[in-house]
Amino acid sequence: MDGLDDIVEEFLVESHENLDQLDTDLVALEQEPDSRERLSSIFRTIHTIKGTSGFLAFHRLEQVTHVGENMLSRLRDGALALTPHRTSVLLQMVDTVRSLLASIEASGGEGSVDVEAVVAAISAAMDDEAPAAVAAPVAEAAVVEAPVAEQPAAAAVPAAAVPAPAAEVPAPVAETPVPAPRPQPAVETVEVPEAEAAPAADSNGGQARRAVADSTIRVDVDLLDELMLLVGELVLTRNQIVQYVGRSNDTDLVRASQRLNLIASELQEGVMKTRMQPIDHIWSKLPRVVRDLGIQCGKTVRLDMEGKDTELDKTLLEAVKDPLTHLVRNSVDHGIEAPDVRRSTGKPGEGVLTLRAKHESGQVVVEVADDGAGIDPARVGAKAVERGLISLDVLNRMSPQDVLQMIFLPGFSTAAAVTNVSGRGVGMDVVKTNIESIGGTIEVESVPGKGTVCRLRIPLTLAIVPALTVECAGDRYAIPQISLQELVALDAEKAATAVEEVGGAPVYRLRGELLPLVRLTDVLGLTSDRHDGHVVIAVLRSEGRRFGLVVDRVINTEEIVVKAVGGQLKAIGLYSGATVLGDGAVALILDVQALARRALRTETTERQESREAALQAVATESDRQRMLLAAIGGGRRVAIPLDTVTRLEQVRAESVERVGNREVVQYRGAILPMVRLDRHLGAYGESDREVLEVIVYSDHGRSVAIVVEEILDIVDGEAAVRSDIDDLGLLGSAVLGEKVTELLDVRAAILAADPAFYSAPATPARVAAPLLEV
Repeated sequence: MDGLDDIVEEFLVESHENLDQLDTDLVALEQEPDSRERLSSIFRTIHTIKGTSGFLAFHRLEQVTHVGENMLSRLRDGALALTPHRTSVLLQMVDTVRSLLASIEASGGEGSVDVEAVVAAISAAMDDEAPAAVAAPVAEAAVVEAPVAEQPAAAAVPAAAVPAPAAEVPAPVAETPVPAPRPQPAVETVEVPEAEAAPAADSNGGQARRAVADSTIRVDVDLLDELMLLVGELVLTRNQIVQYVGRSNDTDLVRASQRLNLIASELQEGVMKTRMQPIDHIWSKLPRVVRDLGIQCGKTVRLDMEGKDTELDKTLLEAVKDPLTHLVRNSVDHGIEAPDVRRSTGKPGEGVLTLRAKHESGQVVVEVADDGAGIDPARVGAKAVERGLISLDVLNRMSPQDVLQMIFLPGFSTAAAVTNVSGRGVGMDVVKTNIESIGGTIEVESVPGKGTVCRLRIPLTLAIVPALTVECAGDRYAIPQISLQELVALDAEKAATAVEEVGGAPVYRLRGELLPLVRLTDVLGLTSDRHDGHVVIAVLRSEGRRFGLVVDRVINTEEIVVKAVGGQLKAIGLYSGATVLGDGAVALILDVQALARRALRTETTERQESREAALQAVATESDRQRMLLAAIGGGRRVAIPLDTVTRLEQVRAESVERVGNREVVQYRGAILPMVRLDRHLGAYGESDREVLEVIVYSDHGRSVAIVVEEILDIVDGEAAVRSDIDDLGLLGSAVLGEKVTELLDVRAAILAADPAFYSAPATPARVAAPLLEV
């Protein structure tokens, strides 16, 4: 296969598969000659091979399939009847096609395979003749010793060593008349292609190379996706085992875990390669787009492509197809000038649009570059002020690079007129949103009068990524290493002088460059549990700019399996996913682009604060409409308003203690009273459970642990069918999740179990963000 064009290689693979099916179909058709469906399928297969061979300039292959197609067409139309004789010549055609394909695979051409005999045999069969060429199937006549001098060096094998594929061509039926033989042989001496030769040693003593039909296999994409999920679970288990073994002194166990680590990594890499496809799969459609759009806009544009073989995960490839197409259309319509305008500025009349793709730092970089008019930052800024997107004061403080980023704002366009292609301001913001949704970034560089470059940075895959695990306020978070540049650790003395404030925002001077800082505790609304004055900064890069993320501690680096998060967490805008760490704990994956926008925002403070307030109001209203479902035993279920739930925890039964007649548990530096709903509401759930499911409820500065049997789900309770049927400790009932569910009066339930709960002074207990631990 070495040296074969990709198109030819795919043609060979598909044709070999079709020929194997043709053998079966032709023999079956002989038993059922009236099967129109099978006959039509055979006709379509031969027609496909003929059409592709003509496109690839394999003329002898086209000739033999063309005459076979003629016979099949007449059989399909009822002009001919299928006889054993005609079946034999069709099978002879299949064998000849197979020999031609083998020659193409071995040498790139059709070689010396003769097709005149089989063409004559098929033509004669259509005229109800049975020449001697059909008396013996081609499989038997082809066992002729080929001249060694005509063989390729690697295929110098006597033809007699080739087993006759008699099983592939049935012998003629006995009653078929056999005319006298012709003077010339039925089949000429043919070159034995290497792909059909018996396995023999090559010049290096190794096994002969594998045929193209045996070197590939078709696999359903869904099966690959399922295999990728299983590998992800294997990676998670590998991480847990490696972390556990790291605390062991057993040498054999350590050695076995290292071997497991290596095998899992190699398996992961192999499975990921099966999902990789060259970017040319989506680039191949762009020359037509550029040509048609150039004609529509009255421009002459040449498209150059570099790095077409750069591979990308199939899922990501589909995700970037539309954004890439929009960028190309935008460059042709907006970027490249009309020919007369280009000539007036000293440029050639033909514009050049260049697509480049390459691997860089564990990601794929795709560039769309044109040699057009470029983007003028002054014009962009003036348009943004005119539309009220920013104020003039903010514009004056922005760098030219920041100004260029405004072309991605919704509704922004500098086009003088709206065309069928662009100008409505609804494209570039969608491009950026789609690219960021897959963990990528987009950068714009432009020089007025010279051209523009749009640069996409895309992760190789979304399934398994290396990440840095950090800690903040006692909780752990993952940062994709694709965005990480370096780590900076400052002791208390240095941090006091190195961290400065510019315009009320903290910055750190890193090798002479001011680095904006974002404190993760401020973003999450938590309080840091580090009080020694040390500062740990993760230097991140996003959208072409750098900033520092201040965390409490750095834990380690490991490969993580990315899991999707629910709508509530995604709406927060800070998390791109979740993962399971080596110790089994769940960690949220930080959205670096969202954090970057907090550090490098270009909007006015008032506009940003107004938007955040609106989002918070919407989120609060949404929380009020959602309920947490829990089972309490005896087949009963209760619903608790989600906005009253602080955390979900698991507590071992042996850790429950007593204070007087009350059950308590130590929790995050405080003593929490416990309320068992099954006893309070008379549900009588299981009492011998080793691990208790606990809902931490907080109100008026105090917290209580509510014990339930099982956490079921989070549902929308606003539209539920409700009833006023209630009981002690209940507010009524409703149909949630297709079952009648009791609406718990949390306050009454707590007061019934602990009357002093609301009258006692509050005990401080650190409470983190809701529903982040299960």
